[in-house]
Amino acid sequence: MLTRWDDVDRMFQAMDVFRNRMNRLFTDFDRGLGLMPDQAAIAGWPRTNLYDAGDHLEVRVELPGITVQDLNVKVLGNSLEISGERKSLTPEGYSVHRLERGEAGFSRRFTLPVEVQADQVEAILQNGILSLRLPKAESARPRKIEIKTE
Repeated sequence: MLTRWDDVDRMFQAMDVFRNRMNRLFTDFDRGLGLMPDQAAIAGWPRTNLYDAGDHLEVRVELPGITVQDLNVKVLGNSLEISGERKSLTPEGYSVHRLERGEAGFSRRFTLPVEVQADQVEAILQNGILSLRLPKAESARPRKIEIKTE
């Protein structure tokens, strides 16, 4: 049995209606959180990647426009907190005609998969990327177990 093209068109129209209603639902949800539609993407800012390198964890965080002075990193056990503030870059005496990238504060907290040695954490901010090297606690490091024969 062949399907008529009108039936396929009706199916896609129904899918469009459903998609529009879902978009409206999420926009209303974001508005309830105090976020405007163009700010909804900021909720997960800054974007962060976490890697396990065996004996240590590596974290890379996108922080364009953030200086070292405006950044705080705290580690306690297996908890990592990164916070800071991007300040306005408007030159003195200038008037603003369009402002899409203004001041923004942030705070992100992560539960790490293992405990780390907080006193040995290394942090480098270069080209808008914060790189953290978090050595695992001795008890969390993988160990090779020697097998004996009898």
